[in-house]
Amino acid sequence: MLEMEKNIEQADDVLLSLKNIETHYGAVTALKGVSLTLLKGKITALLGANGAGKTSLLKSISGVLVPTKGDIVFNGQHIEGMAPDGVVRLGVVHVPEGREIFPFLTVEDNLTLGAYIHSGDEAIRRDRDQVYGYFPVLKELAKRQAGYLSGGQQQMLAIGRGLMSRPQLMLLDEPSLGLSPRLVKEIMHIVKRLNVEKQVTILLVEQNARVALEIADIGYVIEVGRIVKHGTAESLMASDDVKEFYLGGASQNLIQRNERRWKKRKTWR
Repeated sequence: MLEMEKNIEQADDVLLSLKNIETHYGAVTALKGVSLTLLKGKITALLGANGAGKTSLLKSISGVLVPTKGDIVFNGQHIEGMAPDGVVRLGVVHVPEGREIFPFLTVEDNLTLGAYIHSGDEAIRRDRDQVYGYFPVLKELAKRQAGYLSGGQQQMLAIGRGLMSRPQLMLLDEPSLGLSPRLVKEIMHIVKRLNVEKQVTILLVEQNARVALEIADIGYVIEVGRIVKHGTAESLMASDDVKEFYLGGASQNLIQRNERRWKKRKTWR
């Protein structure tokens, strides 16, 4: 595992790296020495339970939260503490948990707002048409107020609005939350298409570990603000630890032991 981490950090295609990040909410520590590396053109899954620090990590990258310690480097540039609009202009877009679309604006207006860092009506129209190509239902509903869309359609709109900024890196926070299994499968299929066809690097935060690892290349597990395990998506799917706590496939001896083996070994940094 350490060898893999070293190889990732030394790779030529590193897009984003976090080193020893600490983030606080007042006196409460949300992230404790988090280090993570994203490779260009790859999907990285970040797994963890509620309150583990997943959303805090995304907010620390996107500038919503300011880390109290550590380095965040995107494309060779330090961005820790940078204002959110500056982070977006560099090519990082954050699609937050809960969709957070503008409910009283139309679908078309929501998408247009996503292109606020760009200019030119024709270029924005082309970008919007590209979004409609990935989400045809949004074109059909272009003049409808976003608040009247279904949950799945609102999630598509949130992702589409993020695409309008032409990101190099997309931070997706719980895109499957509250959706039916059919819609989850559809959303994840589109996320994979965006990665392959547009070469958008994606950091995917998910509680649904199975669907995340099925489309990811690399995965990290975060527990109480610390990265406790990482590896290829394939290796995490095969891990007894991940099976036990995130995939619902624990072996009998692990169930009987009823303790987290990585905590016993204290493998986190």
